[in-house]
Amino acid sequence: MGQHSGIGVLDKAVAVLNAVAKDPCGLAELCNRTGLPRATAHRLAVGLEVHRLLRRGSDGRWRPGAALAELAGGATDPLLDAASSVLPRLRDITGESVQLYRRDGMQRICVSSAEPPSGLRDTVPVGARLPMTAGSGAKVLAAWSDPGTQRAVLADAVYGERTLLEVRRRGWAQSVAEREPGVASVSAPVRDSTGAVVAAVSVSGPIDRMGRRPGARWAADLLAAAEALQSRL
Repeated sequence: MGQHSGIGVLDKAVAVLNAVAKDPCGLAELCNRTGLPRATAHRLAVGLEVHRLLRRGSDGRWRPGAALAELAGGATDPLLDAASSVLPRLRDITGESVQLYRRDGMQRICVSSAEPPSGLRDTVPVGARLPMTAGSGAKVLAAWSDPGTQRAVLADAVYGERTLLEVRRRGWAQSVAEREPGVASVSAPVRDSTGAVVAAVSVSGPIDRMGRRPGARWAADLLAAAEALQSRL
């Protein structure tokens, strides 16, 4: 595990960080690289994920987290940098609320948003944690998550495996009054340079404006926004 400080848990945590820094990896590979028992490696990786020193992609593999870059000198998150310009443009096109979600275990977190200046809107504050069991953003993140996460989500979800197959086939998801009565949304995946889905970008608003087939109206613009985000990563 490299150098030893005499503080066992610290040395093991650093070994996990070093292993993930070499290349994204799942639990089995993490154990191989560090020599740690499966339970220990998993506990440390999950703990580091809580502190944003690691993050888990939709493929279930851990990657270096945003906090590492911040600690290194205030470096910003490339995805959030891209969102600061792409999301307002999508809001202006649609006239609706726009969000960017990342998955955190069995929840999704709103990491960026853009709200219309006035009118009835679906406001999701940055930092809000929503379940993975309902909503178009949840469907997108679940559709490209690892099999274990999918099984856990589908056990309580209002949608089923067939829905996730359809989301992967067409490349976007929609929902009507799933997460909240009267609200419709449409979401698309955002991929990193390796092709892994790292986020979901969403447009949401009242059903009266979005309609009961929001994908038919906004999917094309949403996919263009997702591509714009990807091109900046």
